[in-house]
Order: sequence, then C-alpha cells, then structure tokens
Amino acid sequence: MRLKFPALPQPALKTLTYSVMHFTVAISVAFALTGSWQAALAIGMIEPVVQTIAYALHERAWARAQRPPGAKAAAGI
Repeated sequence: MRLKFPALPQPALKTLTYSVMHFTVAISVAFALTGSWQAALAIGMIEPVVQTIAYALHERAWARAQRPPGAKAAAGI
C-alpha cells in the first residue's frame, strides 16, 4: 500500500517529513539524556522548530545557488 501525501511542492513535503523525523530524534535523545519526558518534550519541541526553519532556508539558498547566471535578471527579481 502506497501512502498518499497532499499535493505539496517537493521542498515543502521534504521539509515536513524531515521535521517529523527530527522531532522524533530530538525527543528520544533528550529523554535518553534526562530521563524525564517533560524535559524531553520541552527540549524536543523547541530545537526541531528552529532546525526546520533553518533547513527550509538552507534549501532555498541551495536552489538559488543552482540557478544559472543571469536567471535572476531574466525573471525580473
């Protein structure tokens, strides 16, 4: 059975799935270090939000860097 995702642009879908994975890892590591679910959830909810935003900005920067020279002027940007 194949999962059906909403029709999102690939970078948005990639960012969404990355954020879910990141929340899981961050909460698990925080719990392993603290032994407290409250602390793990607090730490695990803050760090991935910041990291997800940074990831989206990173993807945009790479997309811009891969544009051919002059594409910015031709697009009127």
